[in-house]
Amino acid sequence: MATNITWHAGLTRKERSEYRKQQGFTLWFTGLSASGKSTIATALEQHLLHLGVAAYRLDGDNVRFGLNKDLGFSEKDRTENIRRIAEVAKLFADSSTVAITSFISPYKADRQAARDLHAQTQEGDTPLQFIEVYVQIPVEEAEKRDPKGLYKKARAGIIPEFTGISAPYEEPETPEIKIESAKTSVEDAVALIVKYLQDKGLLKL
Repeated sequence: MATNITWHAGLTRKERSEYRKQQGFTLWFTGLSASGKSTIATALEQHLLHLGVAAYRLDGDNVRFGLNKDLGFSEKDRTENIRRIAEVAKLFADSSTVAITSFISPYKADRQAARDLHAQTQEGDTPLQFIEVYVQIPVEEAEKRDPKGLYKKARAGIIPEFTGISAPYEEPETPEIKIESAKTSVEDAVALIVKYLQDKGLLKL
């Protein structure tokens, strides 16, 4: 634990939001590998940027090339992976950017910790919105897609502790948004998310 440190207050979240003319929040995509999380998240980011909304996507594979390259896939490392991403997403959201995260994040406790982190505030701030987007797909359908060949390797024992095969995925019970990706096109998924955000007053287009 760091010691001899002091929190330095600056602009409040409300002030930043007013200056940037948009509200920051986090869209937390979760689901099995090959569920379509990254595809939908990428399309959503592009759509929001075209509308003039500042948005940035944090992808599960991409962050392991840098920020989280020291982590493996044990339960402990998966938890630390999500903890770090939650902190980064909160920073983006705090800057009045729409943070879009795309991670399997298989454990309920880790997703709840990310949600709780966004609810923490400094003096003068309001809690950040945390929207869980569950991209649901039957594991059999995910295996059929398997664009990276990961399920095949997991079945062969080449990849240990693979979510959905040899490691658990704890499904969200009450996500804000649920997308059945085997039945929903990418375009319809983006439209569904945008409508939710507009209905909640988070996007004013």
